[in-house]
Amino acid sequence: MSSASENHSLTLLIRKLESIATLTDEERQAILSLPSKTRVLAPGQDIARDGDKPSQCCLILDGWACRYKVLNKGRRQIFSFHIAGDIPDLQSLHLHTMDHSLGTITQATVAFIPHESMRELTTRYPGLAAAFWRDTLVDAAIFREWMIGMGRKSAFGRIAHLFCEMYLKLQAVGLARGYRCPLPITQIDIGDALGLSNVHVNRTLQDIRGKGLITLRDNTLVIQAWEEMIRTSEFDPTYLHLEKRAAG
Repeated sequence: MSSASENHSLTLLIRKLESIATLTDEERQAILSLPSKTRVLAPGQDIARDGDKPSQCCLILDGWACRYKVLNKGRRQIFSFHIAGDIPDLQSLHLHTMDHSLGTITQATVAFIPHESMRELTTRYPGLAAAFWRDTLVDAAIFREWMIGMGRKSAFGRIAHLFCEMYLKLQAVGLARGYRCPLPITQIDIGDALGLSNVHVNRTLQDIRGKGLITLRDNTLVIQAWEEMIRTSEFDPTYLHLEKRAAG
């Protein structure tokens, strides 16, 4: 991979961090200097498996990935969805054994950054260490919201909340605008993330569409009634802790 391509890839990490923190020019340049190796992975391919001991972190450059765990009889629980700019296995810097798996949902381009380089970066630049820590804390806040949804919200509320969340996350890094965003996840993926059967997801999506709140076609979500989606799902974006957000 050329130096210019590496720099372009790592600008995605800068864009993600700057959605939740403020970086200096020196910190941006330090990120651009990180060594990385890029791979293109097929849909449904594992990036890291439960029980692995990774020596590198992965940065999503293109496509979608998810954290998940498989239980008996192939039952899968998805913990989170990840988009370009995310480092979904950042915790492997300090938790040396994976306690879940990380895999692609779509074809994805991924940059692998050695742990040693990440540790050197965060030691030399405490501001970046704080930004990565903030990113981890935001992840924890998202987990809490998902727990509230599965414990106390209806299927309608869970799905509507997820759509609002993914739209704002995509918008914050320049991948969505005008209440339109890519959504290349299946009904099975939605069910595995929100604790719903495929039949229940299908019926609920029909209900949301029937109320004129969204259209969902060709892996593209259009939220047609943003305020109503917020109200019905009790969505409060505070937990995303976004510092920079493009206009709707």
